[in-house]
Amino acid sequence: MITRRLALGAAAAATLGRPAAAADPWPTRPVRIVVPFAPGGFTDIAARLLAAQLSPRLGQSVVIENRAGAAGIIGTEAVARSEPDGYTLVMGGVSTHAMNVTLYRRLPYDPQRDFAAVSGVANGPNILVVHPSLPVRDLAGLIALARERPGRLTYGSAGAGTSTHLAGELFRGMAGVDVLHVPFRSTSLATTALLGGQLDMMFDTLASALPHVRDGKLRALAVTSPRRIAALPDLPTMAETLPGFEVGVWTGLFAPVATPRPIVERIAAATRDALAAPGLVARFAELGVAPHPAGPDEYAAFMRAEIERWGAVIRRAGITAD
Repeated sequence: MITRRLALGAAAAATLGRPAAAADPWPTRPVRIVVPFAPGGFTDIAARLLAAQLSPRLGQSVVIENRAGAAGIIGTEAVARSEPDGYTLVMGGVSTHAMNVTLYRRLPYDPQRDFAAVSGVANGPNILVVHPSLPVRDLAGLIALARERPGRLTYGSAGAGTSTHLAGELFRGMAGVDVLHVPFRSTSLATTALLGGQLDMMFDTLASALPHVRDGKLRALAVTSPRRIAALPDLPTMAETLPGFEVGVWTGLFAPVATPRPIVERIAAATRDALAAPGLVARFAELGVAPHPAGPDEYAAFMRAEIERWGAVIRRAGITAD
């Protein structure tokens, strides 16, 4: 009898000590990916393409929720404070998880302390585009015009502190020009203003700008990657005129920091498989971006390196967002 009681007690203790993730199958309901920017930009497009591939691999719907505002801070903070059960993720990126920590003195989350890196998703460059009415055909011509018209040319961004803003600030400093920054709440709103002639130029994501460049509605002057890109092989790099100029955009999945490791690894494995899907690879190529299937540990190291790299750039340029 004593032996039976001991056995039952041991079984109960084992049940109580078992992690919830092991006791319950995951996922049993839809998974939500918060995109901390408005629809239409690089992060949003990448998230929606990924979600379509993740749903069958996880056996549940993967839904996108756009929570834009404050350079991605609002949506990102909301996920940092959410239940760490794997059902709420954020599609973070270079601004939310690398630049903001240096740009903002009172950032309400810490990208390393409050998040578990899950997987990389996509990497790509920015592209400098101008309204076709601007009388310039190349970067050298734009710099000359900006110097002739100090303070009169405008450039838009997806908001203060975003990669598109930072690219513009780096351009100002490296080219020695005075151009006026006009922040918007999203890439799509800034692009709409540029298409309508309310702006002169902007550093846009390829996903957003490329269709308009191909339609002749915008004129591309340069790409911010260190090498020319296959999508626009004749387009020069910024570095060909301004040596050392390089700005890239990236995006990936992050979960609240206490999310159980088995769930993080399950999402990472599904993401890695999704990023190899021919349809997604082809669509990314059309947008001028590349899949980045880095797992949890590799992506955490990547994020740390990006925080250090952009921190040095931001401090050297003297850029602040608050």
